[in-house]
Amino acid sequence: MPATPDGPPDADAARRAAAAVWRIESARIVGALARWTGDFALAEDVAQEALAEALVSWARSGTPASPVGWLLATARRRAIDAFRRRSALDERYALLAGQLAEGGFSAGGQAVAGPADDPPWDPDRIDDDVLALVFIACHPVLSPEARVALTLRVVGGLSSQEIARAFLVPVPTVQARITRAKKTLAAAGVPFGPPPAEERRERLGAVLSVLYVIFTEGSTATAGDRLLRPDLAREAVRLARTLASLLPAEPEAHALLALFELTAARFPARTGPDGEPVLLEDQDRRLWDRAAIRRGRAALARAVAAGRGLGPYGLQASIAACHAAAPSVRETDWERVVLLYEALGRMAPSPVVDLNRAVALAMAGAPDRALDLVDRLAASGRLSGSHLLPTVRGELLARLGRPAEARAELERAARLCRNTRERSVLLRKAAALE
Repeated sequence: MPATPDGPPDADAARRAAAAVWRIESARIVGALARWTGDFALAEDVAQEALAEALVSWARSGTPASPVGWLLATARRRAIDAFRRRSALDERYALLAGQLAEGGFSAGGQAVAGPADDPPWDPDRIDDDVLALVFIACHPVLSPEARVALTLRVVGGLSSQEIARAFLVPVPTVQARITRAKKTLAAAGVPFGPPPAEERRERLGAVLSVLYVIFTEGSTATAGDRLLRPDLAREAVRLARTLASLLPAEPEAHALLALFELTAARFPARTGPDGEPVLLEDQDRRLWDRAAIRRGRAALARAVAAGRGLGPYGLQASIAACHAAAPSVRETDWERVVLLYEALGRMAPSPVVDLNRAVALAMAGAPDRALDLVDRLAASGRLSGSHLLPTVRGELLARLGRPAEARAELERAARLCRNTRERSVLLRKAAALE
């Protein structure tokens, strides 16, 4: 953004430009720096420092012709400074400084003729640097919470404040998780680069799991005063789309994207104007995002076309596709949904899967069998402390004509629920049974 004729550059416009470049290109910037320095933690640090410098410099001097090149050059200078601090002009510093000059920037950071004005990569090609970042951020040596925070930070380009706001945790908590994660990766000697082919399939599960956690929190917030966190869900969709592009032969990557698209398609109808939840049977299906449904079906078709059978995310996407295809709750193919949940339960056993199967059984006309399944779950204690089990049990008891017991279950579910929007729905249902 050049300076305006009447005065200095618009500071707000410069900040928006820096934020836009960062959100789009941060993963490739950090990835390129990590490959260049061989130090993931340093790469992320100097990239953040370059962004902070851009917010000040671009507001003063205008957005450069090559914003990505500017950020890379600035970050590389910071990396050189870090190496200089670690050990004075040693061989590594000399080598890096030489590479810096060859790449279009002098050691002093000034642009030289030639490559500096060219994109540092083909904008139509997603290279292995981004894939390496995804696998490093989701490395098994990290805790699940650290994987989520680091993925959103280095792959998604979110700030610590944005991550903290999305998960309703203090900013220092997020910062501590990211710092600890980088130290853990360094201590474990995790190299920069995609894992070897023989390890990729095993490690892919952790990557998919992290994206699933991010999307799930966005689609139904576990706490707070909003049912949906669409910004978080959209970020998960974007990351899943990137992963599917990076790994076109992995059916579960496409299946996860399909699940996200088909689920997010219902977002416009899931809340009313005041933010209150709208139950599935009451949703105006004309509000569902048909473009997202088409994208989801296409991604699911790619997963099926791989010919390796559907995995857990593929089965969940197939269930979401059943809902997307049905004109109403009554006309949903509940028998197929039950079969899909049974297959999912065998492949990836989970009390939540069993609970959802119970709901599908009830909708398919077998509420007695559904209640028996829920009672067995309650006896196992596997969902103790969760509001989900008493919610489903209350619904089943109401359907079976036992209103007093149903009301008690729904009131118990409301006491356990940490999301105020969901809690209000549960209390209204309980009151309606009086």
